[in-house]
Amino acid sequence: MLRAIFGEKAEDVRDASLYVKPGSSGVVVDVKVCSRREKGGDSQTKKSLKKDIARIERDYNQRIIEIRNTFESLIRDDTVGVKILEDVYDYKEDVLAFEQGKKIRAKQLSTVDYALIARLKVEDRKVQQKLTRLVNLAAMEEAKIIAVRDAQIERLKKGDELAPGVNKSVKVYVATKRRMSVGDKMAGRHGNKGVVARIVNVEDMPFLPDGTPLQILLNPLGVPSRMNVGQILETQLGWALDKLGMSVSSPVFNGATEESIKTYMKKAGLPESGTIRLRDGRTGEQYQHETFVGQIYMMKLNHLVDDKIHARAIGPYSLVTQQPLGGKAQYGGQRFGEMEVWALQAYGASYTLQELLTIKSDDIQGRTKAYESVVKGEFEVDPGTPESFNVLVREMQSLCLDVIKLVKADSMTDTEEETTEE
Repeated sequence: MLRAIFGEKAEDVRDASLYVKPGSSGVVVDVKVCSRREKGGDSQTKKSLKKDIARIERDYNQRIIEIRNTFESLIRDDTVGVKILEDVYDYKEDVLAFEQGKKIRAKQLSTVDYALIARLKVEDRKVQQKLTRLVNLAAMEEAKIIAVRDAQIERLKKGDELAPGVNKSVKVYVATKRRMSVGDKMAGRHGNKGVVARIVNVEDMPFLPDGTPLQILLNPLGVPSRMNVGQILETQLGWALDKLGMSVSSPVFNGATEESIKTYMKKAGLPESGTIRLRDGRTGEQYQHETFVGQIYMMKLNHLVDDKIHARAIGPYSLVTQQPLGGKAQYGGQRFGEMEVWALQAYGASYTLQELLTIKSDDIQGRTKAYESVVKGEFEVDPGTPESFNVLVREMQSLCLDVIKLVKADSMTDTEEETTEE
């Protein structure tokens, strides 16, 4: 279509659009167009720049007005009507801002600059202290807002930071909502990480004698081998403090002892051991043994099963070894590792194993022959030399070891055979 419109000039044009990775889904929440500011740009760009600067100034000026209004509302009741002790002169406007002996008016506070209010001296000492503190606070907040505003305007004037040769880039932000699912990774604060094995309805979860259902069940085998007993202490202490409505700090080297935890459990009216007889959510019957119950801090880690799932047979090949790349990021193929090789050897699946280790991996000639044999309808493939062998030979040659690959006698040419006989 481009060629039909523009003729031969369109041959240089290519589609360099960036597409979302396959399997991704979500909602577009924002689109940003980043462009480089050219000196003496077109009128449309200048007009757009002026519009953006005006919008930023309007937004930040509104914030400054809000700070000024808040400041006035905080000091109006205490300062209006208070007697002024000294004159305060405004040198910029060349007027007397506050006159000695007069009382402060509400209008003066809304129009006068913070620097002038800071110099103001009044009769009441408490009012003076409050006035000084609030003026400093308001001036600081206003200065922060002005600094951010100026930085944003400067960034707009300068243009976006783009890579060399790039004049414009479009950034599309896609938000994806992920609910907890089987296979997602979670962890506590004691190295007790794990994967969600099962998600059931809240009605099917075990529940306490008072009917409270549990939110999460952890495998007890995760504690003895790793010896991270901190999670046990945290679970027990968390339950007691929740019942007491308290919050405490438990530092690493000065944390709660077992005795202090038992004391809190006793105060909360809970069993000191932290164990309680639960009921099965499905049948309602009590379990045979007591279960350790409590409250623990668990995090959802950014290792979600939806991001990990990936399937491909071969994938792109490495330039050096000519073996398939692995991993989802490279859109790589499946890895047939050492243990999988043992499994095929045990089954005696020699042809499958040969294909996996040669034509499906780094046998370059074998790949071509395999394709040709399928096209021709002949299904016999002779495996060639793997590229990894050539890499090994080159590495040995780089160590000054003269390694030469010998050719079988039956595959020699007539000339080579004559030379051998001589």
